[in-house]
Amino acid sequence: MSPRFVPAGVSDKNREGKRTARERLAEERERQRSRDKRKRTVIVAASIVAVLGIAAGIGIALGNAGDGDTGTDAAGPVVVPSGANGDDGPAIPVGEDTAKSTLVVWEDFRCPACKNFELQYRDTVNSLVAGGKLRVQYHLATIIDNGMGGSGSLRSANAAACAQDAGKFPAYHDVLFENQPPESEDAFARNSRLIDLAGKVEGLDTPAFRTCVEDGTHDSWVAKSQEAFEKAGLTGTPTVLLDGKNIFADTNDPMTPEELKAQVEKAATA
Repeated sequence: MSPRFVPAGVSDKNREGKRTARERLAEERERQRSRDKRKRTVIVAASIVAVLGIAAGIGIALGNAGDGDTGTDAAGPVVVPSGANGDDGPAIPVGEDTAKSTLVVWEDFRCPACKNFELQYRDTVNSLVAGGKLRVQYHLATIIDNGMGGSGSLRSANAAACAQDAGKFPAYHDVLFENQPPESEDAFARNSRLIDLAGKVEGLDTPAFRTCVEDGTHDSWVAKSQEAFEKAGLTGTPTVLLDGKNIFADTNDPMTPEELKAQVEKAATA
């Protein structure tokens, strides 16, 4: 087997930095898997409590988490964001339909591992999208809400869908990850915070966007996306598939941004 190709000018220090970044991402994904196990335990316990509550004839009112300015409950009619996919595969597409490669990304805006993925791969992905070589399908999940409580995953996903209505999803998507709060702090549960962050995207902070965020217009669509995540048997975020192949299938040696770029460019010229 021929030795692994290393571009000229890449130092041992740089290679070590890439290895360390991979390890950090792998560690985040392992922590995410542990949180998923805890989530399943919480769900079972919650189900038992619900059954007992019904048997006793007890009505329980569930309020929204946050500081009082959060959106509505996820129940209600599904309102699909402009240009997004509905049905059983809710997703926000970014890029040209003619691109030969497709990247499917499952993310939660509260997920630290998702932020790490974005910081490492975003420039490469955005460049390939801009060049018409790659199309991305962003699926929004709420697994942190489900595992740790709170509503920041739902609230931020709804806000991102509202940004899609305004044609500003890619920029706002990046802003959310750049300003992600610590996982234990459910700051994205506050609609006021999400609206403040919209000010970082030119032309996004409009009355229409604010109403969409505050009303939770796309809450049910986000809930449907989470249902699709669970039905697909996925276990954590980020889950990233390039033309159907999980780029993190080998946690010890995941596909690097450079390798992703090479595969996409090869497909574009095929």
